[in-house]
Amino acid sequence: MKGIMRKKEISPKKISKIILGIILGLLLLSLNLIFFIVDTTEYAVVTQFGNPVSTILQPGLKIKLPEPIQSVQRFDNRIQVYEAEPLELLTSDKKSVKVDYYGTWRITDPVTYMKAVKDKVGAEARLLDVFSSSLGVKLGQYNLDELINVDANKLKLDPMIQDTIQKSKEKAKEFGIEVVDAQIKVLNFPAANQQSVFSRMKAEREQMAKKYRSEGSEEATKIRANAEMEQKIILSESYKQTQKLKGEGDAEAIRIYAEAFQKDPKFYEFIRALETYEKTIDEKTTLVLPSNSEILKYFERGKSGN
Repeated sequence: MKGIMRKKEISPKKISKIILGIILGLLLLSLNLIFFIVDTTEYAVVTQFGNPVSTILQPGLKIKLPEPIQSVQRFDNRIQVYEAEPLELLTSDKKSVKVDYYGTWRITDPVTYMKAVKDKVGAEARLLDVFSSSLGVKLGQYNLDELINVDANKLKLDPMIQDTIQKSKEKAKEFGIEVVDAQIKVLNFPAANQQSVFSRMKAEREQMAKKYRSEGSEEATKIRANAEMEQKIILSESYKQTQKLKGEGDAEAIRIYAEAFQKDPKFYEFIRALETYEKTIDEKTTLVLPSNSEILKYFERGKSGN
């Protein structure tokens, strides 16, 4: 009948393409289940029914049996930073201190790591024990003034940290972890003890300041005494030199006077009299002297001359 539609037939060529597509899809799916890529930032552990069968430390394209026979566990191989809450620990001299620290670590044995800690959360829980116990043991071997001191020769903080790192390395090996470094960010006193510690430090500094002031005052007294002694010596030498020069001047003056007197005794006597008048007589001077006084003889001569 013309009204009845004829059934559409699929050609053999089209069927072949469909089958080929299905085969390729299955092949790609199989390849995806068998092949996998390991990145440069990770390690991989191939497990078979949960048990590790191979460890892959180098990046690249790798092969395994398809799921669920074999599966891949991936772990970050980069250095990671661990930071925890500050710890309160005791020093060798029984001083309580608050230690804020951090540590760096990385995975070195992926299989041991997977069995011991499983993941990063488990690793950090183990590292808390590792770092806290190592810090507690090593810090307890040093006095407080060996960890906090302005004198670099007495400070032993760096050796303490190096001992802590070494002890942490030994403990972390059993978890497939390498401790790379550990450093103290803040070393302080617990809040409950800070005020008493600061008061004691203030008292010690005041005592030290008093000592320095006392030593300074004593040294200043010595300096002043030495300066005064030197001053007296200098003044004495100056006075001695002055007196010497003055004596020499007086002697020279006497010599000159003597020579002048020998040349003309009367003139010398007249000059000396004038000097005496100049020193003793002015417009306000009133003299009461006997008539035969030596000082009046030149006045008498002046009158007789007039």
